[in-house]
Amino acid sequence: MERKKKGLNTICTHTGEIKDDTYKGAISPLYMSTSYAFEDVDVKRYPRYFNTPNQEGLCKKIAALENTEAALIFGSGMAAISTALMAFLRAGDHIVLQNLLYGGTINLVTEEFEKYGISYSFTEGLHADDFEKLIRPNTKVIYIETPSNPLLTLTDISSIAALAKKHNLISMIDNTFASPVNQNPVDLGIDIVVHSATKYMGGHSDICAGAVAASSNHIEKIFALAKNLGGSLSDYTVWLLERSLKTMGIRVRAQNNNALLMAEFLEKHEDIDKVYYPGLTSHPDHELAVAQMKGFGGMLSFELREELDAALFQKSLQLIKSSMSLAGVESTVLTPAKASHSLLSAEERKKQGIADGLIRFSIGIEEIEDLIADIEQAIQKVRKMASAVAN
Repeated sequence: MERKKKGLNTICTHTGEIKDDTYKGAISPLYMSTSYAFEDVDVKRYPRYFNTPNQEGLCKKIAALENTEAALIFGSGMAAISTALMAFLRAGDHIVLQNLLYGGTINLVTEEFEKYGISYSFTEGLHADDFEKLIRPNTKVIYIETPSNPLLTLTDISSIAALAKKHNLISMIDNTFASPVNQNPVDLGIDIVVHSATKYMGGHSDICAGAVAASSNHIEKIFALAKNLGGSLSDYTVWLLERSLKTMGIRVRAQNNNALLMAEFLEKHEDIDKVYYPGLTSHPDHELAVAQMKGFGGMLSFELREELDAALFQKSLQLIKSSMSLAGVESTVLTPAKASHSLLSAEERKKQGIADGLIRFSIGIEEIEDLIADIEQAIQKVRKMASAVAN
């Protein structure tokens, strides 16, 4: 009997692929043309209309991965986020956003929305009640991100989706940290899913892209704005992203396994003060993670003991790289206060619980023993330095 829905790795590998009818190649051919015929054709293709052959194929794959009817791909994660938000907001409208979000999203809202007459409110907490008390008669959208960047806190997706439906609002989620491998928010009632496809979808730290997945009706509304803003993706990058998605299931599941082992190691380490990872039973949102996630992800954050120099620790790493981005096959670290959340003031970061010494750790696919050895030698180095200063 034929399965109704194909498995994850089968979707990653085959859905949306373009058949090479000319040469019978095993992979999708790349169509680099920016100019297509307009006479006697069913579809008038143009890169800015998101409908070149490679664009269409990739969108089908992403929609299948997120269990939605349709999808669009963009030149960056922020292009996807800003276009999706602005498609449902206009002058006089209001949006409710959770307080723990990617710094770039916060910056977009706080620096740009007032110019367009859009008001906004950030929650104090992450429970449905925290959102509901901020809803106004002119509220149009609720926006969440879970797990959050960089503290890996979780928001109850089902409860937020139900709240949005109760008040006839659009619910939107940034699903970047989880990826479609670990979480499908539409199955939990969310209307629109956005991604920085630069991260787990790309997975090799070599492309920049964004994605939006939703119902056909919602995608049509987003497309109506997107074609005017012009945030489309070049077909070569589209082709690279389709190639990368073929291995996403394998990559992300390997990163899940490594991250859990690393989190358990760090939690027991005498020189680590705090570890933030939803896969740990000690994490306050662990039960929620079990309920709404299929895997706990490849991201974690941690804090060294106060007397240990977090900057020196990162410089002492030999295998793990210092990097501005995340989710590649290679393990990377950064200080959110100096990178992803540097646009926020020190007071804003403190309010979110982001310490200046917090280290965000993107776990790759290396052998976990090698990663642990690198962490250990770096800790030993900063520990010796701290002892020398103390004496």
